[in-house]
Amino acid sequence: MDTIKWTVNNLPHTEDAQLKVMALAEVEKARNFHKSFPQYSVTPLADLQHMASYLGLGKVYVKDESYRFGLNAFKVLGGSFAMAKYIAKQTKRDVSELPYQVLTSEALKKEFGQATFFTATDGNHGRGVAWAANKLGQKAVVLMPKGTTQTRLNNILAEGAHATIEEYNYDECVRMANAMAEKTENGIMVQDTAWEGYEEIPAWIMQGYGTMAMEADEQLHSAGCDCPTHVFIQAGVGSLAGAVQGYFANRYPQNPPKVVVVEADAAACLYKGACAGDGQLRIVDGDMITIMAGLACGEPNTISWDILKNHADTFVAAPDWAAAKGMRMLAAPIKGDSPVTSGESGAAPFGVLSCIMTMEEYKPLREHLGLDANAKVLLFSTEGDTDPERYKSIVWDGNDK
Repeated sequence: MDTIKWTVNNLPHTEDAQLKVMALAEVEKARNFHKSFPQYSVTPLADLQHMASYLGLGKVYVKDESYRFGLNAFKVLGGSFAMAKYIAKQTKRDVSELPYQVLTSEALKKEFGQATFFTATDGNHGRGVAWAANKLGQKAVVLMPKGTTQTRLNNILAEGAHATIEEYNYDECVRMANAMAEKTENGIMVQDTAWEGYEEIPAWIMQGYGTMAMEADEQLHSAGCDCPTHVFIQAGVGSLAGAVQGYFANRYPQNPPKVVVVEADAAACLYKGACAGDGQLRIVDGDMITIMAGLACGEPNTISWDILKNHADTFVAAPDWAAAKGMRMLAAPIKGDSPVTSGESGAAPFGVLSCIMTMEEYKPLREHLGLDANAKVLLFSTEGDTDPERYKSIVWDGNDK
């Protein structure tokens, strides 16, 4: 069986110029924007009290994003806010002047016109972009990598987008979508990865993700938890990980939680970069076969990489069985705890946490992180059963692939 691999962050620090992307005032703007949607509600924070006792931890909290805007995943937070910021920039407004009712008004449509938003996705991000474009009266074109299931494609087509499954991996689809956007009149790329020369929109997407972190922070306070001691967060290109890390580093500068970044081992570009230790990006290419479709990304977001280099504690590469274990444990936790329907990418960090706490071979990592009865651990289940048949196959039938 493949093992969970990990490395402590010994990367050289930089000037930390990207931390300001997740400044609390910027996240507050995103939160207020999302609050203006009629579909908005705060997603639940499950307090897995009995599971925490079983694992030998003080607290385990899981933010359940399967309830987000009826889309079964958190990704819409980023795409919708980036679209709003883009429209605000084009119409020379601040995004605070463009709540949902203004963005969807006939007057603004006449002023702004029609744009086509291009993106590449393993499923959830594209669905969020398609949904937001649909609600805002805009067009969306979505490219999906080979291996994408028909269910995920159908979810995007149902939002009125033009969507196709290509014969290429995720990172190639990003390049293809970007080339299409450049050739299209009023075409704009809305991608949650950043590269040199393309950093403004990914920064907006990360700020959109901040809504989820800010909600969780407020919910922790309501539950009597001043600050988590540990945050486990999954990473594909790293946009979410950088956003969550950035939020908590800004929110608790004197006493930040230890952040553990969890990737799929088939696409662990951040982990490889951390192992190299020189601060440079590392890229994973090829097919990146993993059940964690949302994490099958091999080229890191440059903004997030900078934030994580300066603040993350540990980088982990997780095999598929660890994600599957997390899915099963969350679906059927200990009696008295609320079950969480968590998809493959959503459950990976919890699967890793459970292994660290219960398997002897990960005792050194447990001790390094200080995971004990005083630890208050926050995790984000970023998706529900976005592919219901695969979810049942893993949770009901015991398949790990």
